[in-house]
Amino acid sequence: MKKTVFGLSENLAAAVAYLGFFVTGIVFLVLERENKFVRFAALQSTIVFVTLGLLGWVIGLFAGIPLIGLVFGLVRWIIGAITVILWLFMAFTAYKGQAVKLPIIGDLCWEQVHK
Repeated sequence: MKKTVFGLSENLAAAVAYLGFFVTGIVFLVLERENKFVRFAALQSTIVFVTLGLLGWVIGLFAGIPLIGLVFGLVRWIIGAITVILWLFMAFTAYKGQAVKLPIIGDLCWEQVHK
């Protein structure tokens, strides 16, 4: 298994890139220049979790509106649950040494890293 700029194995570094959501994704994306597996995980982590975070925030703005707020609150809860499930799944599979390419975002990240 290849080492990374952090001295970690690539599978552990890729898992850590997911663990801090977009924060560690950005850190690993900026600092890891050579390892494509880690860069892919970091880029995908950044894009996925920034997107889900912004989506949850925007929907949360509507959660306080009477009547329809319940629906928006439920949707926000579902987005939160999906975020946690994705977070665990992607970190675990990265630790196993497998690249998880999510639909659309994963393909874009893969192409960007493998230019």
